[in-house]
Amino acid sequence: MNSRERVRRAINHEAPDKVAVDFGSAPVTSIHASCVADLRDYYGLEKRPVTVHEPFQMLGQLDDDLMDVLGIDTIGISPLNNLFGVPNGDWKEFRTPWGQEVLISGHLGISEGSNGDFFVYPQGDREAPASGHMPKSGYYFDLITRQQGKLDTKNLHPEDNMEEFSELTDEDLDYFKTQIEEAAQSGRAIVANFGITPFIDVGLIQGPNLKYPKGIRSLTDWLIATVKQQDYLHEIFSRQSDLAIKNLGKVHQVVGNNIDVLYLCGYDFGTQNSTFCSPQTFDTLFAPYYKKVTGWIHEHTTWKIFKHTDGAIEPFMSKFIESGIDILNPIQWTAKGMEPRHLKDTYGKRVVFWGAGVDTQRTLPYGTPEEVRQQVLKMCSIFSEGGGFIFSSVHNLLPQSPVDNLVALFDAIREFNGK
Repeated sequence: MNSRERVRRAINHEAPDKVAVDFGSAPVTSIHASCVADLRDYYGLEKRPVTVHEPFQMLGQLDDDLMDVLGIDTIGISPLNNLFGVPNGDWKEFRTPWGQEVLISGHLGISEGSNGDFFVYPQGDREAPASGHMPKSGYYFDLITRQQGKLDTKNLHPEDNMEEFSELTDEDLDYFKTQIEEAAQSGRAIVANFGITPFIDVGLIQGPNLKYPKGIRSLTDWLIATVKQQDYLHEIFSRQSDLAIKNLGKVHQVVGNNIDVLYLCGYDFGTQNSTFCSPQTFDTLFAPYYKKVTGWIHEHTTWKIFKHTDGAIEPFMSKFIESGIDILNPIQWTAKGMEPRHLKDTYGKRVVFWGAGVDTQRTLPYGTPEEVRQQVLKMCSIFSEGGGFIFSSVHNLLPQSPVDNLVALFDAIREFNGK
């Protein structure tokens, strides 16, 4: 099997020739730029600055030489504009607070503060309020809440929370067509994030690509709204899902079934110990719009639908499946109720587990290489039975993870796969 065939078998719940591996295809399965540099150095690859393709989390691009060494079976497609509203390109050197020379988009507007921290501006406009802040001791940008004053809940306008959503342009469609044609030449499975379906994504509520965001732009106020302003959210979700379907139709006309997986959204429903909302709130507020969009996708395409959510989501597993989700990520099995064997036995025939391979909160940054090895082997043994599993870590590989542990991770995958 080549990589694409391997992934396709796994996501169709058939046993592939070996466990398929994903790093770098999505904003939640990627590798921090510092770790990319460490891995390139370890494997003796050409020394060059790492390209930061996703500046919010400072994620590093995986070039073909590193993907080959690591045995990556996937390739990702991202929107034309990044989270801060500018396209990648016209790369320029940037020295990070931790001292690494990287390449960032020349279209980003970044300024340095007096104490060595950095600010990034929406659409590259330094005249607008900054939408991201990287402390001098930080490794990525924190989004800045720019909601002004106390929220006037009696004066909410749904179009204010629709500002970042619009119809795809011919430029967008040409870009996706070209990117997917190029990705298809790699022989890897294509994971596409078109940026048109995160209509229920609390991680983007601050509007980092908007110069002067209106509406509910505070995470606290948004979470409160899921209880107290549900009518307002229903109107937003209804409009956003209608627009998402319209855009999906445009994309499908251009790319057809030449992608394997669609990245839907990254709304987190779980904390370490519980869920962010009740099952009833999920059923009434969220599920109808998931079903609306996933129903269109399943009716008109062969794409598998990938949903990210961290945390203790076991009580919602069946609900996600019933809402049309084919793939769940990252399977944070260290959270309450997320015992791996229970998840595989209970849900493994109905949903694909994408992630789960190693704990990035404790084991990878603080464990030993042998502890990493044992954990990877155990997770592969449990989740790979009968297919329905793509190996990745429990969220992105984080900065300050020892390179020996990173190497132990990939060595353990090869060991499990018999190489």
